[in-house]
Amino acid sequence: MTDELDRAIARVLMPGFDGPQLPAWLEAELRGGLGSVCLFASNVESTQQLRALTASIHRANPSALVAIDEEGGDVTRLHHADGSPYAGAALLGRRDDLELTRMTAAAIGTELAAVEVDLNLAPVADVNSNPLNPVIGVRSFGADTAQVSAHVAAYTSGLQSSGVAACAKHFPGHGDTAADSHKDLPVLDITLDQLHERELPPFRAAVAAGVAAVMTSHIVVPVLDPDRPATLSAPILGLLRDELGFTGVIVTDALDMAGASAGRGIAEAAISALSAGADLLCIGSGNTGDQIAGIRAELRAAVDAGRLDPARLLDAAARTQALGERCRTARQSARPEVVDPPRLDSRGFAVRGPIPAQHAPLLLQLHSAPNIAAGETPWGLAEHLGSIDEVLPGATCASASDLDELAAVLAQYPRSEIIAQGRDLNRIPFLREAVLHLRRTGRPVLVVEEGWPSPGAIEADVATFGAGRATMLALLHLLAKGSR
Repeated sequence: MTDELDRAIARVLMPGFDGPQLPAWLEAELRGGLGSVCLFASNVESTQQLRALTASIHRANPSALVAIDEEGGDVTRLHHADGSPYAGAALLGRRDDLELTRMTAAAIGTELAAVEVDLNLAPVADVNSNPLNPVIGVRSFGADTAQVSAHVAAYTSGLQSSGVAACAKHFPGHGDTAADSHKDLPVLDITLDQLHERELPPFRAAVAAGVAAVMTSHIVVPVLDPDRPATLSAPILGLLRDELGFTGVIVTDALDMAGASAGRGIAEAAISALSAGADLLCIGSGNTGDQIAGIRAELRAAVDAGRLDPARLLDAAARTQALGERCRTARQSARPEVVDPPRLDSRGFAVRGPIPAQHAPLLLQLHSAPNIAAGETPWGLAEHLGSIDEVLPGATCASASDLDELAAVLAQYPRSEIIAQGRDLNRIPFLREAVLHLRRTGRPVLVVEEGWPSPGAIEADVATFGAGRATMLALLHLLAKGSR
């Protein structure tokens, strides 16, 4: 039993690591039965490099799950260097074309399958009912429960048609929160009726579509459990099993996030999550061999002390192992060829009034801290797009992170028409102040909201519901042609 429990502990861990090559400590963990590895932007340099990396992981443990966050739109790991070629969830929701959503997810899946990624930590099943939500926003298919549910099901079926497992997140729903669980412990203070009518239906839809995994959220839902975040809460995870009938793998959101481990530490969060019903523990990014060895030791000590039920641990390991074997079989079977992303146009954008065709504009990015889930990925109308001058001849790119920088840019380009871009213009003070300042100058300014529109002083001329590469190329063509 001792060896069996140690193998089970290894199977329920999903660490991350830094760099493009498999480190020796992680290879040793995989040979010892480590159940999963999560890839982040630092692990991806090129398609060829990534394929070699995932092959080395699977050589060390053929049933190990290679996981990644490839949502499309603003959250991408494969395309972190130049932006995603796929529409994000919010724009897909605005288009409300279920076949487009399914095709987009299938295209993402074939690209992941080609580099031997097994588990995509998508789709986002949160209903973004709070427009000031700092962490979900354009990652959600929308604020309407029925619409989100339909697109979550379409995305799940499309992705899994490629042989890549889907993971709906963040259970039981992170959409009506005002804090970011990476940094804080948000509270979802709603009634049971609201939970069942608004938050849970997209997860029901994912389960009905056969989703392989569901990811927990680090949020407190007082109506279900006033003391513990969902990731660590047996009543909340029991709801997923007993009421929604989910039999697959419950994956935790990263346990290095403050919402899970602040005040208790990662190892203690891991013990509590397993005890509550989670199966696969996402540890975080940039983990080390010593850190994972320490977590393994504390999990074993918790079993030996009677704090973690061995049967619960073995159940979690069995579920994770079963998914690993399923994905191993999928890798060994015929894969569909990688398909091009569905081509986007500006349908789905919100446009206020006619937009004149632009001539040699100043494309001005108003910077703010990125969504932590998205990370430092290029966004907006900027030089990373490469083809700007072909579509908008004479266009110039500039950026400002504060009002002094903004003044300097305006002085440098005194006669240019301005296209001002920001993400979450009314939520972030600098963005709001910068746009108000631009409009007071009396110069021609066209304001583009590339985040989630919210009520406030700023009314955008165009809202794109995302800032990824594909969306921005569609915006370029709209600006070049204008709108009626």
